[in-house]
Amino acid sequence: MPAVSKGDGMRGLAVFISDIRNCKSKEAEIKRINKELANIRSKFKGDKALDGYSKKKYVCKLLFIFLLGHDIDFGHMEAVNLLSSNKYTEKQIGYLFISVLVNSNSELIRLINNAIKNDLASRNPTFMCLALHCIANVGSREMGEAFAADIPRILVAGDSMDSVKQSAALCLLRLYKASPDLVPMGEWTARVVHLLNDQHMGVVTAAVSLITCLCKKNPDDFKTCVSLAVSRLSRIVSSASTDLQDYTYYFVPAPWLSVKLLRLLQCYPPPEDAAVKGRLVECLETVLNKAQEPPKSKKVQHSNAKNAILFETISLIIHYDSEPNLLVRACNQLGQFLQHRETNLRYLALESMCTLASSEFSHEAVKTHIDTVINALKTERDVSVRQRAADLLYAMCDRSNAKQIVSEMLRYLETADYAIREEIVLKVAILAEKYAVDYSWYVDTILNLIRIAGDYVSEEVWYRVLQIVTNRDDVQGYAAKTVFEALQAPACHENMVKVGGYILGEFGNLIAGDPRSSPPVQFSLLHSKFHLCSVATRALLLSTYIKFINLFPETKATIQGVLRAGSQLRNADVELQQRAVEYLTLSSVASTDVLATVLEEMPPFPERESSILAKLKRKKGPGAGSALDDGRRDASSNDINGGVEPTPSTVSTPSPSADLLGLRAAPPPAAPPAPAGAGNLLVDVFSDGPTAQPSLGPTPEQAFLSELEPPAPESPMALLADPAPAADPGPEDIGPPIPEADELLNKFVCKNNGVLFENQLLQIGVKSEFRQNLGRMYLFYGNKTSVQFQNFSPTVVHPGDLQTQLAVQTKRVAAQVDGGAQVQQVLNIECLRDFLTPPLLSVRFRYGGAPQSLTLKLPVTINKFFQPTEMAAQDFFQRWKQLSLPLQEAQKIFKANHPMDAEVTKAKLLGFGSALLDNVDPNPENFVGAGIIQTKALQVGCLLRLEPNAQAQMYRLTLRTSKEPVSRHLCELLAQQF
Repeated sequence: MPAVSKGDGMRGLAVFISDIRNCKSKEAEIKRINKELANIRSKFKGDKALDGYSKKKYVCKLLFIFLLGHDIDFGHMEAVNLLSSNKYTEKQIGYLFISVLVNSNSELIRLINNAIKNDLASRNPTFMCLALHCIANVGSREMGEAFAADIPRILVAGDSMDSVKQSAALCLLRLYKASPDLVPMGEWTARVVHLLNDQHMGVVTAAVSLITCLCKKNPDDFKTCVSLAVSRLSRIVSSASTDLQDYTYYFVPAPWLSVKLLRLLQCYPPPEDAAVKGRLVECLETVLNKAQEPPKSKKVQHSNAKNAILFETISLIIHYDSEPNLLVRACNQLGQFLQHRETNLRYLALESMCTLASSEFSHEAVKTHIDTVINALKTERDVSVRQRAADLLYAMCDRSNAKQIVSEMLRYLETADYAIREEIVLKVAILAEKYAVDYSWYVDTILNLIRIAGDYVSEEVWYRVLQIVTNRDDVQGYAAKTVFEALQAPACHENMVKVGGYILGEFGNLIAGDPRSSPPVQFSLLHSKFHLCSVATRALLLSTYIKFINLFPETKATIQGVLRAGSQLRNADVELQQRAVEYLTLSSVASTDVLATVLEEMPPFPERESSILAKLKRKKGPGAGSALDDGRRDASSNDINGGVEPTPSTVSTPSPSADLLGLRAAPPPAAPPAPAGAGNLLVDVFSDGPTAQPSLGPTPEQAFLSELEPPAPESPMALLADPAPAADPGPEDIGPPIPEADELLNKFVCKNNGVLFENQLLQIGVKSEFRQNLGRMYLFYGNKTSVQFQNFSPTVVHPGDLQTQLAVQTKRVAAQVDGGAQVQQVLNIECLRDFLTPPLLSVRFRYGGAPQSLTLKLPVTINKFFQPTEMAAQDFFQRWKQLSLPLQEAQKIFKANHPMDAEVTKAKLLGFGSALLDNVDPNPENFVGAGIIQTKALQVGCLLRLEPNAQAQMYRLTLRTSKEPVSRHLCELLAQQF
């Protein structure tokens, strides 16, 4: 940059700043500012021949006043005029004012763009850099559209100065992050990769930042950067601190560039070229070797730079997960940091070791540090470090150390911070279940968990223990004995009462032979807790009492007396009152045989994915799935302990979500009815869906779509009874969708019912409803003519790979449709995984002897499988930050196509499927939503933010999901609605 002469000191500005600082009060400051503003305004209006120095001085004063928090509504034109000056200081002040004060919607933007174009074409490197900095600082879409094509040319031009290349790379990076669609990919992409070989380290650093961002979206265009990055990294790592003197930071050569290169390499798999891979492995070994060397300086800056490179190196080793020697060495290096005096290093070491624990090559090496990690869990003062220690213990657990780790986590739970107790409870429950060899140990562990942290034991945890006890005959007696002893404690948590009520109601007869746990004693013990419990628990205990009448006839009179008591029969709670009346009548009227049939022992539960693991995944976020599954260890543990043995009767039992609509098979034979407990506990305590109410009417599944006028009653199997037509057309056999197909589809993105298509012959109506990953759709075909349709054949076609993403089962319709008549077709839909293209609906028929054909896009889009999710503002912003990768975000700024009405916008967002979160966004005009897209294969979390600008009649829509294609597709779908 050119030197600033003494004449550029602007004494008038210095005097004004001094006056402001000397003001004794806010009123005096405002008075002085108003006086100066009046003076500047008169100068700008009165003196037409104001020289460049004066303009610069007054513009500087305006800028200072603005930075003090006062509004500036003039002076913009004078700042733009400074851009045409040939003096550096005047041009610099003009660009500074524009970067800070000029709005992207300003009327002056065209003049500013012309001035920037002149400077970019001037070939003066100083002026070019100023212009590039201004583009990057403003970063508006208008500037991006004006210069996105010019900046890449400047970047790869052979005659561009190093400082200009550096500024151009960073400017292009800024524009790409703001509006990726504006940056054209062309021949310059191949040339920009070669900037990694540039002699100027600043250019290389800026180029690495740009390439790292670009390659995440277009990896194939930049794959040649791997060998160049390895070559450059090798030169830096092997160099002495004196070789790169200008870029050495406290004896560490080019630490920022090294970290950026290591992050760039993490965007690609290990190099296939043996020479490049060998050179890279040598680099990584060199970094690990240097970490063992004595420090060259005692200053913290030296250790920070050295450790930054080391941790990024370890991240690359973990990313490749293919070099056992490097993985073990990385683990040993992290083990040394576990006892480091610096808290941040201990935290980072624990976090990295959690990932290493999931590698088959380094798992055993991680386990050697178990004592150190346990000690960290006990003694660390920082709660975040203790949480990482708990995560690492969970990750390193296997059959050999499960009892030790579970014991230590239980011991820590007694004094754990309230913020992480629920997470530790879930982890203990999962580990106890997954690695239990002795089921008595599992029962003891869960009951101990309830005793220590009952308030943090969610329903999923005690539901799961009941499932396992019910399914394992060998542990039922021990569980009944243990829970009976636990209930004798004076202070007993309500969750313990729930577990005790269920287990004793089912298996209390197994311990009834002992006088100390005789039937009257069991009943007295449970009933002594009755008045201390909530309504839900009391309802469960009433179900236990009626079970006792069947198991122990000698308790019948006592229990009937309890049920007959006025406090039950006239209870203010309708649930308790109804149960008491029904159970009393049942015990009085029914014969012994009927009672035994109605109240017989619960059958084994069908095996499902552990709902505890699912809850922990939700708590940790979608990105934590691989770390939580941890399926690479203990192949024998894939069979969840306590599950149903793989007998023919159970091995094919579908999950509840897999057959919610009765798509696959006829309903199973009705099980003997059991009295409903609290939340239908004694019927199905492990349902993944919402808790069912007592069976006084149809279940939610039976009521599903009941308002959509379903067809005449028939078994679910009848939907699949008719084989598909022999000549169903494939995607290649049907014509392209009609021109207005996309427009018709867009009308159904935020609604489920309406007319899909209509012409002079045919009307097609749609009624549909979706739940989780399943849906049912009714298509109504109306013949608008007086002539019968012949060979009427509507068919659903899956283009491309959609067959593997979406399952659609259809019922055939009548081949003739009389004039003026309407026929109905039922479609059962299951989302297998995320999809981008909708299925096609091909309708073929003959009208008056002439063949007619029509192809539409079926209104089934990915947002139909949205499940709204409520969350607090803190949780929303935490999750928003977690989804911060560029690939996870899609953003679109667009003009409003419809009147901007807040209520209409809210209705559309709710129809889109997300939950609207109030009081989250600081701007009350903005809309914030959250939801989860349910598919059979996985769940995709989604957060959205819609920012309307009524003045400009524009919207900015931002979506973040855990899957890149889903983000972009949802953003496109929703943007078309406004």
